[in-house]
Formats: sequence, structure tokens, C-alpha cells
Amino acid sequence: MQTQNEFVKVRLGKLAKMQEQGLNPYPYKFLVTCNSSELKEKAEEFIANNKEVSWAGRIVRYNRKGKMCFMHLKDAHGRFQVLAVSSELSEIEYEVVKSMDIGDWVGTSGIVMKTNSGEYTLQAKKIEIISKAIYPLPIPKEKRDENGNVVIFDEFKDIETRYRERYIDLALNDNVREVFRKRMRIIQSIREYMLEKGFLEVETPTLQPIYGGANARPFETHHNAADMTLYLRIAPELYLKRCIVGGFEKVFEFTKNFRNEGMDKNHSPEFSSLEFYEAFSDYNDMMVHFENICERACIAANGTTKIEYQGKEIDFKTPWTRLSLYEAIQKYAGISVESLSDEQLKTELEKRHIELKGSWSRGRAILALFEETCEHELIQPTIIKDMPKESAPLCKAHRNNPDLIEQFEPYINGWEIGNAYSELNDPVLQRQLLEEQVERGRGGEDETHPMDENFLHAIECGMPPTGGVGIGIDRLVMLLTNQATIRDVQLFPLMK
Repeated sequence: MQTQNEFVKVRLGKLAKMQEQGLNPYPYKFLVTCNSSELKEKAEEFIANNKEVSWAGRIVRYNRKGKMCFMHLKDAHGRFQVLAVSSELSEIEYEVVKSMDIGDWVGTSGIVMKTNSGEYTLQAKKIEIISKAIYPLPIPKEKRDENGNVVIFDEFKDIETRYRERYIDLALNDNVREVFRKRMRIIQSIREYMLEKGFLEVETPTLQPIYGGANARPFETHHNAADMTLYLRIAPELYLKRCIVGGFEKVFEFTKNFRNEGMDKNHSPEFSSLEFYEAFSDYNDMMVHFENICERACIAANGTTKIEYQGKEIDFKTPWTRLSLYEAIQKYAGISVESLSDEQLKTELEKRHIELKGSWSRGRAILALFEETCEHELIQPTIIKDMPKESAPLCKAHRNNPDLIEQFEPYINGWEIGNAYSELNDPVLQRQLLEEQVERGRGGEDETHPMDENFLHAIECGMPPTGGVGIGIDRLVMLLTNQATIRDVQLFPLMK
């Protein structure tokens, strides 16, 4: 049995021989007149007109016997069979055919025909290697065992290897390519919605002198020329609000955010988000936008509002269920938190072995109780609204309850997939709340907002009433493509 290195040596030998013959196995371009999908759809038309077509793809099946070779090429649209017969080609061209391997990119011109078995086939009149693959792809092979059962081996299925060698994963696994096609359809549908509603797409800094807009640890770097510490963006919120202050009344941005946190099936230190802000609006308006965006994205990806995620049917049809945080705890835990004293609330946390880091806060305790007792119950799309005031320093106080803020978090499959506020635009109160965040950080909390004087100055210049939303794109794509981990929807996820 040849080792991988020996296979590479054989291919390098074929490459050297071609180059000695004056052939270039890496030409600058190849003229393609149709793809595999068009070859299938227009096969009868091409046969009737005896039309010569030109096509290219990667070899995924190769079967040569003497002076005849059948191969399947694969392009971005599918696969199609090619027939190379020595009598139809020049001597040197057929020598090239004999030098072909699975994984090579091949360009060919010829006419479409139908074989005796009824398969549409492109019979080559001209054929060439347009990229010689040195490394053999692990194409799955089939073999029958002693009982006549088909056994598949050499499958490219190891998860870690697939993530590290995504290029091979994409080349071999059509279902993986479809996930990323759906991802782009989802993003495009969201962009179309935002533009239809009159939002302006903008770009904000990835490198920031002060991080903010979320409770998260940042990645820190250093700019040598300016001799200054910078942070990778954890959220674009504070810059998008500056745009609202500047007179852009509706703005949105797709961003890559970076948070120095752990990795699991739902979390990645690098992730994609959408944030948008609309002047003269509040969180009630943002609920409607959020529901509409997710429903449209689901239809764009799957043609329906209903999906199956890991065995559970979920319906994205609007409107969604809406519950206050207090109502959710009452419904799923049977606890009326409004009626509990602080001591009783501490007892409820102790019963569930919930520990708060940093100084005690009633609001943070209620949030922790919600996370423990309710989140896993929220399978169907549900909006949880009216959070304790301690949960976010950038949000307006609830108009009917000073202990709450006008914030909502949408949940699907037990996951939080977004966040939204009636945005705080009182500069005096905003300064006070950010100062409290600094003190909470000194008190031992891991993730708090730093002070950002430039952002405060912007708010002091006047920001109109505004509603804002953040959506986790990766988690939404996971749901809409039925993928179990965030790495399955990131083309090149971070690996240890």
C-alpha cells in the first residue's frame, strides 16, 4: 500500500513529464460556455443541434480502460460525465488523459451525447488539465463485502479535519456547500429588507481605542506607530449611535465581532452580527422588525416558515409569543419574583446552586434565575421583554416600571439570538450608568462597560429617540440550516 507521500511523488512525476512535453498544466484561463446544470437542462437541445460546448470541472470519478475513459467532473452546480476516446483526440491529448487523477481540474470541449445506459455525456473533442492536483483528495470509495452489502470507506468525515481543511470539505461534500449558499441567501434577504425599509448600510471601525456596546472581554492589540493600545470590536453599537446623532436616521451594519471568551457549540471568539438603529422608534417597533427579518430569512433559506432543527419543528411565522421576563419566570418556574424579598431571592438561587460573581444585585439575581429556569423552555420563537435595570447600561428605563428597562431578547431553541433596546439618549443618566459599570468592574464583575467619553460627548450633542437591534447571524444560520455547532456555519472557524 502506497503512503500519502508516495502518491504525491507519483503525481509530481506526471506533472514533470507533462512539463517536459511542453504542456502547461496551469494555464491562465479556460473558456467555459456552460455549466453542469445547463448541460443537463439543455442536453436534448445540444444533441439535436450537434452543438459544441466547452466546460470545466474537477475529476471526482475516473475509469479508463485502454483507449476509452469515462470520468465525472464536478463544478459549482453539480457533476456531469465526460467521455474521452483516443480516436477523437490527438495522441498527446490522450496521453494527458492517461495522466489524469481524481482531484485534477479538467477543461474539455465537445458534443453532448447519450450513452447506451441512457446517461447524458460530453464526448471530448479537446481536453486538457487546467490544474494538476498534487495532493490526492480522499474521495469516498465503495466496495461490496462478502454478503454483497455496499461498504463505503475513505470518507472525509472527521470533524476536526473537515474544519481545518474546509477546502476539501467543500470540494467533496455537497451538503456543506449548500449550508454556505443558504447562509448567503439569509444575509441577502436581511440586507434587502433593511434597504426596503430605508436603512443606510454603513461601516464602523474594527480597531477601537475603547471597546463597548456589550458586556464582553475584548481582544487587545498594540499599534506600534501610534504607540497605543487598541481593541478588536466587541459590538458596533456605540459607533452606529454616533451615526444617528450625526443625522443618519436609519443605519445598519453587518460586522465581524471579536470577544475573548470560551468556545462551545454556540460561541466563537469571532462571530457575525447585524445591528441596526432607527430614529424616532422604540423597542416595540424593533420587535416587529426582528420578527419580519427572521421570517423572511427562513423563507429565503427553506421556502417556508417551518423548519426542523435537530428533531424539533420550529415555526418562524409572525407574530411571535411575547412575554415579560417576570411572566416567563412565573410560567416556567412558578415563581413570582416581584413578591420575593432579597433574602427569598437569594434562597431561590442557593436551591439551584446559582452563584453571582461580584457584588449582589437584585436585577442580576433575577436574570440568573431566568437563565436557569426558563431559557431551555423557549423552543418556539419567543420575545422576552422588560428586563431588570441592571442588565444593560445603554437602555431607557421602562416607561411604567422604574425597576425595569425597555429591552427585549428573542429566543429560539432555547438560544438567545439577539438583543434590542429603546436606546438611552439622556446624556446625564448615560454618564451615571457608565460610571456605575466602572464601579461594578472594580467590584469583581468580569464583563462590564468601560467609560467612553467620546461616545458620551456624542449623546450630549443630542440623539433623538431611537430603537436598536443586534442579531447573532451565526446562530440564526445554524437554526435555518439545521447545523449542530457554530463551526458548521463558519467557513474557516478558529481551531486550537
